[in-house]
Amino acid sequence: MSDEDDFDPKFIDERWQRIWREERSWEVSTTSSAERTAFVLEMLPYTSGEPHVGHLKNYAVGDAVAHFLRRHGYYVLHPMGFDAFGLPAENHAIRTGRHPRLSTDESITAFREQFDRWGISIDWTRAIATHEPEYYRWTQWIFLQLFEAGLAYRREAAVNWCPKDATVLANEQVVGGQCERCGAPVEQRQLEQWFFGITAYADRLLDDLDGLNWPPHVKRMQRNWIGRSDGVTVRFATDTEPIEVFTTRPDTLFGATYLALAPEHPSVDTVVADHWPAGIDSRWTAGSSTPDDAVCAYRAAAALKTELDRQESKDKSGVFTGTYATNPINGARIPVFVADYVLPDYGTGAIMAVPGQDQRDWDFAAEFGLPVIRTVQPAENFTGEAYTGDGPAINSGFLDGLTVGEAKWTAISWLQEHSHGIPTVTYKLRDWLLSRQRYWGCPIPIVYCDSCGMVPVPEQSLPVELPDVSDYAPKGRSPNRSMLCSPRE
Repeated sequence: MSDEDDFDPKFIDERWQRIWREERSWEVSTTSSAERTAFVLEMLPYTSGEPHVGHLKNYAVGDAVAHFLRRHGYYVLHPMGFDAFGLPAENHAIRTGRHPRLSTDESITAFREQFDRWGISIDWTRAIATHEPEYYRWTQWIFLQLFEAGLAYRREAAVNWCPKDATVLANEQVVGGQCERCGAPVEQRQLEQWFFGITAYADRLLDDLDGLNWPPHVKRMQRNWIGRSDGVTVRFATDTEPIEVFTTRPDTLFGATYLALAPEHPSVDTVVADHWPAGIDSRWTAGSSTPDDAVCAYRAAAALKTELDRQESKDKSGVFTGTYATNPINGARIPVFVADYVLPDYGTGAIMAVPGQDQRDWDFAAEFGLPVIRTVQPAENFTGEAYTGDGPAINSGFLDGLTVGEAKWTAISWLQEHSHGIPTVTYKLRDWLLSRQRYWGCPIPIVYCDSCGMVPVPEQSLPVELPDVSDYAPKGRSPNRSMLCSPRE
């Protein structure tokens, strides 16, 4: 018999795996005096089923790195953890009919057994799982620190909503207007949500990019993602309440021929008129008998669109509110529309539309027969529609002849002097929404009652453990938000 016939890989694997376990080969001491140390950590696996060859591809690479470092004299810590809370694990439990706690523990056991069979060199004394109270106690502790610092707060916000999974989705989880997990059409809803106030650090994030040894194009992407914009908040008077608009181009105010509000804007409820003004264009009414009917129907339709759909759609839609606003710089009365190309969380959720200088506004104006007033002289060879380039101000009263930069600051000074606007800085960066309306997640350590409002749980009472419930199917409201406190004396 040849040597090849004697080769038994299963026997060899099991022999060495036994030796590694008995000798505790991959366990690492924190008291080691090693001069060269290394930490190797791959992405923690989701506990939403059993391991497969895709996991092997990922963790074999990390294991190869750990072995390479050991063979070059490094004392290597290679731990493992399990990303056990969240949608993947809960949806797996719903599909299999097993409680999330049971299916999660079973998944972790399967992963550990498979990692051992693959021979991955993990220090299992360092293993954690995010659904264990001794772990998420510290998640809750961090939340309380942020809450006390004013960096964790609750407010109503427009969100992507999956009606089938009954949960909020991040923009990245919406693909082609559908939930990436179940394929259901995603809706827009206004819900009260918890947020982390990361925008408080927007300027610091921008400034500190200069000190990072990153490729220039990556830094540029980060700056665009944070998206600092310097401009002014302009106040437009109406018959009911003023509408505030943020703009980086106050020099174009003379060309503002309408206002547009996001469907979710709170002022929509107050500016809608009782009846249509006489002689308005029939395109503005959407065939409805009253402004209220038109706006209600339009808001319902807009709720079925994702934010990405609203941003990228070339077809501009909207409806007139029946109300006019006053352009503060020239006193012109301009109509107020509701339009879904305006997003609720950018700027103030309202825009002053300047069709001559913005293509989206041009497209909307063309659709609804609204006037176009150019406020910047186009270049001689310009043959397009909206002109976004540089040039002298035109059709702009006291700004005429100024460059764009000069006209901007002159307009800001005029707005401040006449109490129609204040300088403002905004960002594309948004505060981090962390609510999910589902069961299988870390309980937020806040108690609620009518008398006390929201009260943080004392640190000594942590962890607030996830309640055991038999019915964990999604209902659009997490059973975790059921903690009540007694009224204060």
